[in-house]
Amino acid sequence: MQSLFEICQGATLVEFPADEVLLPEGATSGHLYVLKDGMVEVLRGDTQVATVGEPGALFGEMSVLLNRPHTATVRTMTPCTLYVFDDAASFLRSNPEIAYHVAKLIAGRLNAATSYLADIKQQFEDRTDHLGMVGEVLDTLMHNQEEEFKPGPERETDSRL
Repeated sequence: MQSLFEICQGATLVEFPADEVLLPEGATSGHLYVLKDGMVEVLRGDTQVATVGEPGALFGEMSVLLNRPHTATVRTMTPCTLYVFDDAASFLRSNPEIAYHVAKLIAGRLNAATSYLADIKQQFEDRTDHLGMVGEVLDTLMHNQEEEFKPGPERETDSRL
């Protein structure tokens, strides 16, 4: 199997300055980015959910595969060099090795999220207060995959936690 960077050869390689928004949350770009070097942050609203500096990291694949707006903002933290695919859907359809790589990446994320959700569900399954409904919420998330998850309004924090 070819390496990700071998497959990216011939793609547009772009240098971005620090603090450049690559993918804005809520927008649909159709772009896919592959990080060659640098550091980016992933933001959901104003909350930083991840920083990524691993060469070969992909950004934009969920939006492309689900044909939905980006679920988070991806912004450069340092100067970055990225391979840019403007028509990511066509690129993924025409490159089964990349599509397989993306499938493995997403399967890994899903496995981690499922393990985390199962752990949370187990922690709160015996609760009789409002936290007891965590299991119901997680069941809904796990079994209603056709519907897009939309978080509710701002929640009050429970000072007992």
